Amino acid sequence: MRITVFRRLMAEEFGAMRAETLASDHVLSGLGGRTADQALREGVPAKEVWHEVCAEFDVPRERR
Repeated sequence: MRITVFRRLMAEEFGAMRAETLASDHVLSGLGGRTADQALREGVPAKEVWHEVCAEFDVPRERR
């Protein structure tokens, strides 16, 4: 998954403004205590980051 796809999925699920805030501010324990943006910058695959976001926010399986 490309980062652009990750950003699109985030915006579709949470709305553009909230998606940006979640990615930059919400610390995810499944990503080692990093935010989504930090994890992406450090090379964690976008698909893995998306799965952690989905788990944290209980995104229904059909939208994962």
